[in-house]
Amino acid sequence: MTEMVFGSGTSRTGEPVLPRWWRTIDKWALSAILMLFGIGLLLGLAASVPLAERNGLEPFYYVKRQALFGVIALVTMLGLSILNPVQIRRIGVLGCIISFVALLLLPFLGTDFGKGAVRWFSLGFASFQPSEFLKPCLVVFSAWLMAAAHEAAGPPGRLYSFILTAAIVVLLALQPDFGQASLVLFAWMVMYFVSGAPVVLLGSVAGLTAVGAVFAYNTSEHFARRINGFMSTEIDPRTQIGYATNAIQEGGFFGVGVGEGTVKWSLPDAHTDFIIAVAAEEYGLALVMLIVTLYAVVVVRSLLRLMSERDPFTRLAGAGLACSFGVQALINMGVAVRLLPAKGMTLPFISYGGSSVIASGITLGFLLALTRTRPQGRISEILARRGE
Repeated sequence: MTEMVFGSGTSRTGEPVLPRWWRTIDKWALSAILMLFGIGLLLGLAASVPLAERNGLEPFYYVKRQALFGVIALVTMLGLSILNPVQIRRIGVLGCIISFVALLLLPFLGTDFGKGAVRWFSLGFASFQPSEFLKPCLVVFSAWLMAAAHEAAGPPGRLYSFILTAAIVVLLALQPDFGQASLVLFAWMVMYFVSGAPVVLLGSVAGLTAVGAVFAYNTSEHFARRINGFMSTEIDPRTQIGYATNAIQEGGFFGVGVGEGTVKWSLPDAHTDFIIAVAAEEYGLALVMLIVTLYAVVVVRSLLRLMSERDPFTRLAGAGLACSFGVQALINMGVAVRLLPAKGMTLPFISYGGSSVIASGITLGFLLALTRTRPQGRISEILARRGE
């Protein structure tokens, strides 16, 4: 009965690390992640060649860089997935502190690369976007604070996590980066809900968010321009949304053919924010549905495994990571099909970009580590702890 309710023990005395890792990892989620990486390289072969030509570089310059970033991300992901929840918590807390400090320094040392938002540090040979690394680490940090609130005489972790999240949301909005700010706030609300927060309180936070959106619309030309473009009944065919919409329509079910698409020559961000438009045009709805399915597999499998997890930190951090990963993919694809206003958000593990790909590797490494099957303890031990 114990095994039926809580799962059988998964540790074996003296078992080597790698066999134990392979036996306890979610192989379905891992397979889906590897397929997403492969699709990212496939689409990079199509989408990044025009960019290389415009910049006077060899045709596959960006594909090679993406492959390098991807290898680093995969190694990081697999390395993190071997760790236990305590080690994940320590890395997440340290990473959150470092990323938060980097975010504070952006206005003084950062650059906008001509895009109107100071989000990156230029390293010469590459760029670094702190917000990408801050997202998974903040989830882990917030989960630790919220889990501590469940302990006897524990600190007000929910309040502390809200203050930290609110400060980060303000910093991101000032860049301006409303997309990342919304994603950070969404992940916090998911964890807050899972931790047992009342719906009324969550509704209040949502109301404050709506008020903030109205304020941003009235004070930020950047934000207002994107909202107005989204609400417009007509699509300017010369805009990125116009090109993406036309490409998706042209692709049909099976696409126009490998290498036959034209949108990659027109879209400045075809290799990043609008890479799903390249997939839809050249490979059609079939590939798009495969991509959606793979993201769903990662998210749903992770949430199902977390349902049997009794450790509050593991449950909260895993839920926050899984939902933020899935919602980022949803936002990216929603923008391309004009279901959401443009937000400048990458498609995890598929879009080009070192910070995006490596940060996705960190997110998934954390998630795979937290969703590994592990001993849940005996019923007698649980009842004994409850009776203390």
